[in-house]
Amino acid sequence: MAKKPPTVADIRANKGKYQYSMMRVESWDELAAAEAAGVDMVSVPPELICNNQFRSVAPSLFAVPGLPLYSAPAAQDDYLRWAFKMMEAGADAIYCAGSFNTVERMSKEYIPVIGHVGLVPHYCTWTGGFKGVGKTAPSAIAVYERCKAYSEAGAFGVEIEVVPPVVTLEISKKTNLFLISMGGGVGGDCQYLFACDVLGTNIGHVPRHSKKYADLDKEYAKIQDIRINAFKAFVADVQTGVYPSDAYVISAPKAEMDDFTEQMSKVKF
Repeated sequence: MAKKPPTVADIRANKGKYQYSMMRVESWDELAAAEAAGVDMVSVPPELICNNQFRSVAPSLFAVPGLPLYSAPAAQDDYLRWAFKMMEAGADAIYCAGSFNTVERMSKEYIPVIGHVGLVPHYCTWTGGFKGVGKTAPSAIAVYERCKAYSEAGAFGVEIEVVPPVVTLEISKKTNLFLISMGGGVGGDCQYLFACDVLGTNIGHVPRHSKKYADLDKEYAKIQDIRINAFKAFVADVQTGVYPSDAYVISAPKAEMDDFTEQMSKVKF
């Protein structure tokens, strides 16, 4: 039987019983690796999931496309149309950092929506910039209140980012939301990292919660050296006449070529 992604009902039934793994992937190679490695969920760019080959590459992954807040449709109906397009293409849920009204608009159409609390890059100026959130009791309560608002709007889950582990744990006890922890500790229902951090290809800021499991940048540098050396060898062969040798060109009957050469000798240039 072909593998299938878990359903929302499956995930809700597993709350408190199973820790899901989630990866942000942005290429076909990363998507295929996530499938082969047994990752449970992926955050993906919309263009990947809209490609017809998506499910052949990732038959079992719970797929969540999303757009940066300011790249997303502004009007609720436009956002809804975009969400319908994603679900039709094979998405299992939609990431939305928009307003609670937008979340409610989609949830009323039974679209599973995942919101975002804690450190939310799109509007972190309101919480003090790119730093942890919920480190004081009032701030932690504010994170809970946002989770409550998402739940009331009909969201299926939230990404809870860079908050103290106890905040995630206590909120998990008080909500049915699926909590996707990114730097929020094991109290969440899912642990989420970006592939670029896991693989060591992130050329920007590396968050504290990220753990590097490989150093592909070094391997890519080795591959580039191999590529350059191969090109250099080709150039040298061309310049010395080693390439192309007889092995790399086609042959023809000598009589035919002699006839051709004789005819060409009579052509005036």
